[in-house]
Amino acid sequence: MSDSSALTTAALRRYSRQILLPEIGVAGQAKLAAARVLVIGAGGLGSPVALYLAAAGVGTLGIADLDVVEEHNLHRQLLHGDADVGQPKVTSATDRLRALNPQIVVRPHPGGITAQNAVGLFGEYDIVVDGTDNFAARYLNNDAAFFARRPLVHGSIFKFEGQVSVFDPAAGAPCYRCLFPEPPAPGSVPACGEAGVLGPLCGVIGSIQAMEAIKLITGFAAPLHGRLLTYHALNHTTQILTVPRNPDCPLCGEHPSLTSIDAGSHGSTCISTPSPQTAPMNESDFPLEISVQTARDLLARDADRTLLLDVRDPFELEICRIDRASHVPMRRIPEALAELPRDRHLLVLCHHGGRSRRVTEYLRAQGFTAVSNVSGGIDAWAGEIDPGMARY
Repeated sequence: MSDSSALTTAALRRYSRQILLPEIGVAGQAKLAAARVLVIGAGGLGSPVALYLAAAGVGTLGIADLDVVEEHNLHRQLLHGDADVGQPKVTSATDRLRALNPQIVVRPHPGGITAQNAVGLFGEYDIVVDGTDNFAARYLNNDAAFFARRPLVHGSIFKFEGQVSVFDPAAGAPCYRCLFPEPPAPGSVPACGEAGVLGPLCGVIGSIQAMEAIKLITGFAAPLHGRLLTYHALNHTTQILTVPRNPDCPLCGEHPSLTSIDAGSHGSTCISTPSPQTAPMNESDFPLEISVQTARDLLARDADRTLLLDVRDPFELEICRIDRASHVPMRRIPEALAELPRDRHLLVLCHHGGRSRRVTEYLRAQGFTAVSNVSGGIDAWAGEIDPGMARY
């Protein structure tokens, strides 16, 4: 049977321009049609990945995400439109991809990726593409891909920089933990909700991830095994760094300490950035982390001895604010130490909780013992306390 007999006439017409490439040809297109790729995250990176893989004719495309579409997603998450705000991302993503290419199968996974389902779900696909935006998710995806023996196409962005690699220990390549054995401390590296993100950068990095997936499927070129591609948007420079297999890697090394997915250490879900756990009240009179509900109750019950300190930038206050909060931007905290009361419980608030966590730790180091970070920030306040508040 010829390679072309595996493709319909409609498929030959649709993909004719890439079939013309000798490196792809009819045989490569048939491999794409038979391939199964899981895209984790229908956001900034997942959008270009899924759109290009669907357009290229990947036969089965899985989309895993548990978030809903929010207005601030739309400048970069091109799978979704204004009418989709409030809808699950997998719903609008599935509709968009099926409309783009009705010849492929799109499988939505609205529960996202969890420690309980990751290895089994990854095993249903040939390739996993990681479009998540937080470290808990990346480590879970990496570990599950290792145990499922599936290549993981990694991508990440930060401000104006991005990176891509293919982690694939089953093929002799390193894993994510070979590069970063352990995740950074909570709050030490801001996510895009804290640091900001430029939409076209998502397109650049996501497109490279899609290219790597197509390389893995068709074999027309060597994927980024053992190599990390970095891209800097401000001056359009790229580098390819060698990432060797680490014999001491806790996952894929010679004497691994990680031998299974542990729900306790990996967390239960991996698409949204998880909020840090609230410290039990009996550990300290002033726990390091408190929930927005606890913050609200403290402000209502003991307003004279409690101060809500908003450390966001001034432009963010124009979008939403809590009337009772005092405002000192994070960058001004060191010079404002003398202005901050030491006889009140300071509840530090930012957008999602990253900046405020660092401010909380800084103030404690300066001798402020009655300081707590409001976990989840004003975004959690809007979601759980004041649903009418604008979100961004």
